[in-house]
Amino acid sequence: MSKYLLDKFLYTVDRDPELVERYREDPAGTVAWWEEEMANSILNCHSHERSTWLAFTDEERDVLVRHDHVRLFELGAHPFLTLTLFIAMFERDHGPLEYQIGFGRRLQHFDLPYPDIAT
Repeated sequence: MSKYLLDKFLYTVDRDPELVERYREDPAGTVAWWEEEMANSILNCHSHERSTWLAFTDEERDVLVRHDHVRLFELGAHPFLTLTLFIAMFERDHGPLEYQIGFGRRLQHFDLPYPDIAT
């Protein structure tokens, strides 16, 4: 499992409105495309350097495709990255702060210490 790769996915998709919409409408296709094209690119590198070893586990792929923010949190994905992306995708379907309250409610069963979010 790679918390880094999960966080990188959340971070890069959230910063591109077209990718946000693509992930909302076609999560499986977006995750597959992103893993193939973007997972091994180096963040903030403009020389097109790439690594070759990063890939999601089957579970990570499944969790991303299902938009399962509770399981992402359990896996150690950063909750602020998850929340900001999911707000961009789903807040429009809810009333003011309704999505955020529901997001938090689905995480309320966690006790301290929370899952480690360090990468």
